[in-house]
Parts: sequence; structure tokens; C-alpha cells
Amino acid sequence: MEAHKQVVSKISSTVRQFFAAKSPYRIFHGSTNSTRPRLIDGRKLVDISALSNVIKVDAMSQTALVEPNVPMDRLVAATLRHGLVPPVVMEFPGITAGGGYAGTAGESSSFKYGFFDQTINSVEMVLADGEVVQASKDQHPDLFRGAAGAVGTLGVTTLIELQLIKAKKYVRATYHPSDNIRETIDTIQKAGQDGSLDYVDGIVFSPRHGVVVTGQMTDEEPQAQQRIQTFSYPSDPWFYMHVQDVTRSLDGPVTEFIPLAEYLFRYDRGGFWVGRSAFDYFKFPFSQYTRHFLDDFLHTRMLYRALHASRESTRYFIQDLALPYASAEAFINYTTKKLNIWPLWLCPILQTTPPTFHPHVAPSPDDSSSPSPIQGTQFLNIGLWGFGPSDPQNFVAANRDLERRLREEFGGMKWLYAHTYYPEDEFWELYDHRSYEALREKYRATSLPSVFDKVKVDVERNLQAAKESWGPWALGVWPVGGLWGLTKAIQSGEYLPRTPPWREL
Repeated sequence: MEAHKQVVSKISSTVRQFFAAKSPYRIFHGSTNSTRPRLIDGRKLVDISALSNVIKVDAMSQTALVEPNVPMDRLVAATLRHGLVPPVVMEFPGITAGGGYAGTAGESSSFKYGFFDQTINSVEMVLADGEVVQASKDQHPDLFRGAAGAVGTLGVTTLIELQLIKAKKYVRATYHPSDNIRETIDTIQKAGQDGSLDYVDGIVFSPRHGVVVTGQMTDEEPQAQQRIQTFSYPSDPWFYMHVQDVTRSLDGPVTEFIPLAEYLFRYDRGGFWVGRSAFDYFKFPFSQYTRHFLDDFLHTRMLYRALHASRESTRYFIQDLALPYASAEAFINYTTKKLNIWPLWLCPILQTTPPTFHPHVAPSPDDSSSPSPIQGTQFLNIGLWGFGPSDPQNFVAANRDLERRLREEFGGMKWLYAHTYYPEDEFWELYDHRSYEALREKYRATSLPSVFDKVKVDVERNLQAAKESWGPWALGVWPVGGLWGLTKAIQSGEYLPRTPPWREL
């Protein structure tokens, strides 16, 4: 803790100087899995990359003290040594604890526990004027709640006390196939109400093939005829392809045993199915052998760096949408007609009551009888990830159409981790601007960028830059952009082969 305090003191001093000078600055976290390109001015930078340690795991209280830049794979490795695991673990190993608190982070256990920040007891923060405070349900509760999902616009998170639960050896995963979208949605909604389950998500491969995946932690050893399935070795299948293959010709469910950490990070290789887009872009054969040969390049840390450096993210849909169950099928029909992106990811999530920057939707009338129309209810997250229109203006138009219709026709909201094209007035119609600005005033954060400032895409600026500079133009020429992205990712060192830290346990 002494080393931690020294780092926080330095951060506090740096922030205080910027505040006194009324000078804007950026936060440098180090490596990140953010889906937004980083814009860093090295002359106005607060470096918090040293805050990357699991300081303590307390088996008695089932809590962990964690600095914000601790990635999920190292966090899980540290807690498993004590027979514990975080209730919500983001599926990409490089997503950090601080990112999970400041952003919107949910996973297949979120039907039970809610977003990642709902599993946090307290945070230490450096406010915009350099003051260091503790925030929890008892201390500065408005800040504790308001900073969750506010993308760092109320201060810098420097320490997190995280809840833990008992871990078990395996996840008994059951795949429930369906031959239509309506049945898949009904199955996942029912599973999301089953308190005996630990994990629930789903994949829709096509209008005629959907699978709901339910999981229960267990120490039971599989029987002789049941094999243990892993997903982190180069010779292993990618998870989504494995699920598709084992359910393609089934009429009923099938069950297998997956080691707990293998399950938690099952989507790392291939980044769900986004990694296949790299093969499509380079027109490179996609097979078991090529995936094995290129495995070091096909994990999420590498894929995200390459995606941003190549600028392919400017024409790639990476969106998560929150939908009421009642309109989810109609929304999928809309995206099929408009974008024809497959597969789709489904995940039921326990809602956070507004005011919040987490997505929230009005539930169906029969979803809850609680006094609050949202508290205790779930929505369905739909992950929409794939290439959009190649023309920049058509790409923006498709995103704007999605944003408008999501809200007006389907009663949904989007995550703010990805590209956001709302005009400012329309953006603030979705969120409680008054309470947010009151928090910024109270905690002296009005000098920081707002949530809108941080998530918006400046379309006109991007188009103008592309006209005035050969760089953006060159990156749009095949295969220059892809090769540049690959080069920058290799230079970052993220491509280096590494043994997952939890596999050494």
C-alpha cells in the first residue's frame, strides 16, 4: 500500500497543477481493450499506468483490493489462488478493473449480479482538483454511483475494493439449440430467471440457428464419457465455432465441462468472431491450420490494437444494444435487413436504476411488480459486431439510423463504449443531464470533458482530415491499412506468445 500511496500522491499533484492552470489533460492507462481510438497529447498527460497491481485478496471477507489497470486475466489468477473469483468477469482478458467501473461492463453472470460496478464495495478517486477521496454506499454515495459508467468524467479511479465469490473447478456448460429467433429469445429470458444458474448467454448464428448457453460452477468431475473442453490453446477450437458445430444437428441440449478460467475467457481467441474479419480483409484462407499458425495474432489484445491502428474501426460496427425482450426479435429482423451481420451475441443483464449512463430500458408490464419500473428487471443485450458500409457517409448514416430506430421503435439504448453519433441535444434526452451536471459542480469536475465529449464521433472533423491528409486516405487503401495496423500491434508487444496467468495454478 505504501507504493500505491506514493503513486496516487504523484497523480494527485499532477492533476492539481492542471486544475490550477485550467489546462485540459488526458489519462494514460497503458494497454487497453477500449473500442475507441485513443487520443493522447503527451504534453498534457496524467500517467496512471503504474496502478496495475492486485494489492490484496482477503479470503475471510471475500474481497480484493485492486488498482484500476489490473486486467481480468491477472485478477482471476490472483483470486483463484484463494479459491475465489469475481462475480462478474469481462470476457476479454485485457479489460481492466478500472475500465469495468468507469465504463459499462457486463458478462454472462450479469443476469444475476448486474454490471461489473455493482460488485464493487468502494473506490478511491482523485477528483478533478487533485483531492483524494473514498467513495462507497456510505461515503460520497452520489459520486460512487455517478462515476460508474461515466467514463472518467468525475475523477480518476485509483483503487477498487471488489467483492468475490467462491470459485469451483469447472463450469458445467449446457448448449440449448433452437431453429428460430423467437424460441432463442424465449429460452434465454427463461434461463435469466433461473437462480440455480451461474452464467447465461447466447449466440444467434442465423435466423435458423440459435444457441443459449447456460453454466453452473461445479467441483464435480466429469464422467468417463464426458470430456473436458478448453479454448485457450492454439489447437483448441474458437468457442463460437465449437458451439455452432456441436449444436448444428441437435434437437436437444448437450453438456460439457469447461475449466472455470477457460470458460471466463472463452471468447478471447478470435474476439468472439471479430477475428474472422481479419481473414476476410486480407482474403486469407480461414481454416483450423491457419488459425493455429496465426494464433499469437488472434487474441483480443492484439486484435484491438491492430483494428484501431488500421482505422478499420471507422467502418466496423462494434455495438452493444439493450432491448426489452418484447422488441428484441423485431430489432434482430431490422438489423438483418439493414446490415445482415451474423452471428449476434445475446446476454441477459440485470438493470441499474437511473440516473445512470448504463443502458436501461422500460420492462414489459409482466416483468416486475416492484415499485420502481426498472429495479430488479432484466433487459437483453444484443452484440452487433461486423463490417458496415465501406463509404464513410453511408456508414455514419447506418449508425444514425440504428441509434434513432433503437430508441424510437424498439425502446432500447446502446452502450457508450463504441462509436456514438448522436447530436448533443439528442444525446442528453437519453440521460439525466441535470443530475450529472450537479455532480460535476459538486465535485469540481466541470473542467473535465463531459461524457458526451468523450464518446461522440466528430464526423465532420474526420471527413475533413481524410480530405486534407494523405495518411487517412492511404490507410483506407487495401491492404495498406491492415498491414499498418498489424505492424503497430506487433510493435506494441501484444503479439508475443504468453501463457495465460491462470493456467499456471
